[in-house]
Amino acid sequence: MNDWANWIPEIGFPVVVTFYLLHRIEGKLDVLIESITALPDKMN
Repeated sequence: MNDWANWIPEIGFPVVVTFYLLHRIEGKLDVLIESITALPDKMN
């Protein structure tokens, strides 16, 4: 997290927030993709 704090003055607050949110949502998207992939098996 310390690395993130060093980036704020260099590239700007909105960019850091965007990267943080993308990093957080990545795991949730992986779970969603797995669920969608498993859906046809569950329907049979």
